[in-house]
Amino acid sequence: MKTSNSFSDMFSTLLLKIKKIGQQSGTLLKKLAVIVLSFLDALSALFKLAIRKINGVMDKLAQHPALDKIEALYHRCLKQIKRWLTATRNSSVYKKLALYFLLARLDKPIGILLLLWPTLIALWIAAEGWPDPLVLFVFVMGVTLMRSAGCAINDYADRHIDNKVARTRERPLTSGKITEKEALLVFASLSLIAFILVLFMNELTIWMSLGGIILAVSYPFMKRYHYLPQVHLGAAFGWSAPMAYTAQANEVTAVTWLIFLATILWATAYDTMYAMVDYDDDIKIGVKSTAILFGNQDKLIIGIIQILLVLNLILIGQRAELSGFYYLGVAAASVFAAYQQYLIRDRDPALCFKAFLNNNWFGMVLFIGVFMDYQFAAVR
Repeated sequence: MKTSNSFSDMFSTLLLKIKKIGQQSGTLLKKLAVIVLSFLDALSALFKLAIRKINGVMDKLAQHPALDKIEALYHRCLKQIKRWLTATRNSSVYKKLALYFLLARLDKPIGILLLLWPTLIALWIAAEGWPDPLVLFVFVMGVTLMRSAGCAINDYADRHIDNKVARTRERPLTSGKITEKEALLVFASLSLIAFILVLFMNELTIWMSLGGIILAVSYPFMKRYHYLPQVHLGAAFGWSAPMAYTAQANEVTAVTWLIFLATILWATAYDTMYAMVDYDDDIKIGVKSTAILFGNQDKLIIGIIQILLVLNLILIGQRAELSGFYYLGVAAASVFAAYQQYLIRDRDPALCFKAFLNNNWFGMVLFIGVFMDYQFAAVR
């Protein structure tokens, strides 16, 4: 009994202590809560006071005469800038530069892109990955400059033809907004800048650039003499690929000429689609093109050219030892080629032009395939 009473007393004492600790903990928590709430109230009051002070300072600043002067100066400057922009837009120099911009077709960058993709592909294959930054810069700029120069010399060559074609009637030269001399000056200036850039490359590339100039100058006149100006355009566009390859690798290989041939085939296909847009006008004025030469077999022949192009691309992949990602790019490009055939099925001019524009995607997926293949070369 004694033992039982002793255990009961210990248990009672323990309960009292637990109860006391619980009461003390509760009291402590309440005090902590009061302190925290007091701190938050003080912080809130301090924040409100700071806001009132800032508002007061801002009110005083807003009423300060210096601020009115700054505001007046800002509005004067804004008005002056608007006046200057209006005067610039209305100036003869700005209007002339805008016409040169249109002459170079910089408002329609599709030509630059179609020229750029094979150039980048050649650079990446020659370098087996990222090319030299200077070479990359020179050829991106060179592509832009030479395509623009090509447009200027093309409009000069077609100055008596473009006014008879609805799509080209309002071009700056044929509409009389700029002179023949100005068009030639734009061509010469852009070509000279491009040649200066090439001088930073190796000797082989410099010599090859002369061939590029000859092709660019001669192409616009070919539609008067034979029915294959699109092939000539392909050679002019394609020449940037071997130039880019030699600039990076300082040599000419079988792959170099395969890329050149692929560009000729590609340009012949897409520029024939482009020529189908002007088919009726070209027949009337006697301009020659592959669209006219192919006649009713145009879709079939374009399809054959596209098949040859894809086979050529596969051969490039084999010779350059490319793999998975590249062939995925070729497969995706083939899908775009099939879609282009669908677009030109009825020879509708608007859809033929859409098929021409779609070739930008064809070139882009090919380059992405090459880029990804070298980027992930370690996991081939």
